Amino acid sequence: MATACSVGAENLRIATFHTDLTRDGPGLVYRDIRSGTDLQAEAVADVITAAGPDVILLTGIDWDHGLMALAALETRLAARGAGYAHLLALRPNSGMATGVDLDGDGRLGDARDAQGYGRFAGQDGMAILSRLPVAGDALRDFSPLLWRDLPGALIGAAGLSPEAAATQRLSTTGHWDVPLRLPGGGWLHLWAFAATPPVFDGPEDRNGRRNHDEVAFWLRYLDGALPQAPATAPFVIMGNANLDPADGEGRHEALRALLADPRLQDPAPQSMGAVLAAAAQGGANARQAGDPARDTADWPDTDNLGNRRVDYVLPSAGLRVTAAGVVWPEPGTALSATVARASRHRLVWVDLALP
Repeated sequence: MATACSVGAENLRIATFHTDLTRDGPGLVYRDIRSGTDLQAEAVADVITAAGPDVILLTGIDWDHGLMALAALETRLAARGAGYAHLLALRPNSGMATGVDLDGDGRLGDARDAQGYGRFAGQDGMAILSRLPVAGDALRDFSPLLWRDLPGALIGAAGLSPEAAATQRLSTTGHWDVPLRLPGGGWLHLWAFAATPPVFDGPEDRNGRRNHDEVAFWLRYLDGALPQAPATAPFVIMGNANLDPADGEGRHEALRALLADPRLQDPAPQSMGAVLAAAAQGGANARQAGDPARDTADWPDTDNLGNRRVDYVLPSAGLRVTAAGVVWPEPGTALSATVARASRHRLVWVDLALP
């Protein structure tokens, strides 16, 4: 199991975790976390505590205006001796009403008519817990960017009406550039996102195209193709791409290009638990081309799903990676049942040598 780091030590641990802390209505995840009795929410806190990240991006967590749910989670972590001084969560596109029939089904106000799929404002958002100070005044939120305004976007054949194309944002959840102040001075930028699954659509492949472009956004940002140029400080791209580079549905070109980009490095975090899970479950896992050791999501082994690598932590090329891993314990170990209870996804972490 990973050994916890702390800011000020030689290494800085960066992590991402799709928590599945989403519920059927607003305020419910806050209620469950605050209660201290919800088994899934408590398992999420236990997994984060065991991994010991200094900075963690949480995806799949419901957002609220007062960050009450995030604060409640931090309280549960602090009770375990794993508190965080800095909390950040911006309103996500998921659940954001548009007043437009985005999915073209003739009805308004459905979950698929929101900027990102969601039955209420803030459902399935993302957040950051950090022991490093966050420079909020220098933060960049690219979530309002219209899909059609991304250079090279694949929106043209996505089957959107003119009104929908003029309304639809690129980000399902968000794209953020968050600067963190390092202990010895200088900055580390977190480039955070959570993309739509490239499924649940028709032959127009709307979600597949959007997923591709949500990943391709970072390539455009790196290339200087957007109005805002990235800072020269080191950065880490992190989050839930909802896409495996080798297996499953989706347009893999942008993700493969990102993983191979010389301006980045892919530490390829692994776990033995993922290897054993794929072997035991069989089914779709037996037909996959990717390395099961790198899987980060435990999905059903039927219906052409199977376990996949979909969560990523990709440091910029100038950073020195000292270790990396996926919190997927082997069956029968102390944390195994807790990890399975927490989420379908597994926490992914990378240790960086402080500049």
